[in-house]
Amino acid sequence: VQLQASGGGLVQAGGSLRLSCAASGRTFSDYNMGWFRQAPGKEREFVAAIHWSGSTTVYADSVKGRFTISRDNAKNAVFLQMNSLKPEDTAVYFCAQGMGVMDLYDSYDYWGQGTLVTVSS
Repeated sequence: VQLQASGGGLVQAGGSLRLSCAASGRTFSDYNMGWFRQAPGKEREFVAAIHWSGSTTVYADSVKGRFTISRDNAKNAVFLQMNSLKPEDTAVYFCAQGMGVMDLYDSYDYWGQGTLVTVSS
């Protein structure tokens, strides 16, 4: 399984970015997809997840109302639309694939390489 995240970059506070993650190697529509992030000196934390069917999404409280996760099972891809970005959103963002409780790190067995998001104040 390979997960390739892209779309990170430098943006000013209040701006937007859209992250993408392309998956290959197993049937994409069988698995939940999640986004996690890790800021310098901090542990990796949950950001958002979407059920394999697309019917359910889960968000961390810190991003609710600002971030939207979506998936396109025909294209084997998951997206994270990030609006109203804040400096505290600065982190490396990782996409992940797995099953189980969607906001738990241990539910995911494959991880992408990460894409850096930097939000300037």
